[in-house]
Amino acid sequence: MILKGRIFHFVDDGRKENPENSFEYFEMGGLVVCGEKIVDIGDFNKIIAKYSDHDVIDHKNNLIFPGFIDLHNHFPQVQVISSYGTQLLEWLNKYTFPEEAKFISEDYSKQQAKKFLELLITNGTTTSVSFCSVHKESVNALFQEASKKNMCMIAGKVMMDRNAPENLLDTPQSSYEDSQALISKWHKKNRNFYAITPRFAITSSPEQLKLAGELVENNPSCYIQTHLSENRDEIEYTLSLYPNYRHYLDIYLQNGIVNNRSLLGHSIHLSGDEISIFEQSQAVAVHCPTSNLFLGSGLFPLKELNNSNVRLGISTDVGGGTSYSMLNNLDAAYKIQQFRNFSLNPKFSFYWATLGNAKSLGLENQIGSFKIGTFADIVVLDSLSNMVSRIRMETCESLDEELFVLQTLGGVQSIKSVYIAGNSFFKASISLRVRLLTELFPIETPLLLEL
Repeated sequence: MILKGRIFHFVDDGRKENPENSFEYFEMGGLVVCGEKIVDIGDFNKIIAKYSDHDVIDHKNNLIFPGFIDLHNHFPQVQVISSYGTQLLEWLNKYTFPEEAKFISEDYSKQQAKKFLELLITNGTTTSVSFCSVHKESVNALFQEASKKNMCMIAGKVMMDRNAPENLLDTPQSSYEDSQALISKWHKKNRNFYAITPRFAITSSPEQLKLAGELVENNPSCYIQTHLSENRDEIEYTLSLYPNYRHYLDIYLQNGIVNNRSLLGHSIHLSGDEISIFEQSQAVAVHCPTSNLFLGSGLFPLKELNNSNVRLGISTDVGGGTSYSMLNNLDAAYKIQQFRNFSLNPKFSFYWATLGNAKSLGLENQIGSFKIGTFADIVVLDSLSNMVSRIRMETCESLDEELFVLQTLGGVQSIKSVYIAGNSFFKASISLRVRLLTELFPIETPLLLEL
């Protein structure tokens, strides 16, 4: 098929210092999809002349863009998002842990996995890096649902043997054995990748972190995901549990879980030595904008880290984050940087959420752009999706301005269509939204009754 519309994506030509200037844009373009992959891109008239026997799907004046990549979120927190009134440690104990305990149920895990992926996809996210619960059932459910959609999913079982409710604790040995079994079952099967997942140092004993390092050594192609320096109280408590280490990151470094496949969520309050370790190890500092604002955690030092050649990612971090939309999180990231006297270029933001995140995963030859041979993971964006943006667009004179309108005024309503590996999984319409809502949440609400 040929997707017709305004086609925009970033290209990997090595311009790290100015990635926002490294893009292709076709005012009336054609994107050729054959099976799962992108096979051609260019001006529509030239494309249709070469592929005259292909079906054309006309997306008119909408932007055809690579699917968003969410580098850090929590699958078991579908029911936790928008839980009122506390900061990180109390929030975990009050809301998150009681909900995660339910994922011992295979049926519940499957129900929530379906909801979680539908919420990601309807927000334009086609690749996800996700924490599961401590239970194997949650991991199996998420990978099974992602496999049905041929969606790129990076996920892992949380390793957690202390400082949590008894019904959420594993042991160092059981977490090692369960993780290894799940790696054998899911890693590099379909489009799935496994992430070795010690939740964070507070909930892992020294013995468990040591075994997590052994998992990394024995499975070098797996990713690693955990949390780092999100909240000052968290940092203080962590160092009280590990008094013989230089700083928070040193705990992970000395246990062998810091390398170029490590995704360290939050990474806000970092010392100079920690920043140097990021640069040397090529680990990824993952920004979680709406979560950091919601939990009052702090302001991500983007400019400082970028200037220090630290690899950067961006994510939703739902359920601490308050939106599944990468657009809403890009908006929050911009506002956070305003507090740090740095104006984030909208092209950099869109690069960051696609090709930038793909490069952080080492998957830039598979996702994040429309490079020939990449998976056809695509989102179609409507800049006129609500009255405010429609009025504002009347005076927009550049692509930069339009991207900033999408980022600032857009959200789930801006997503018109989503394709995963060449298959259409979402096309916006009132009837479809009603069907989706009623399937996921079969409860009569004033909104559904009105629609």
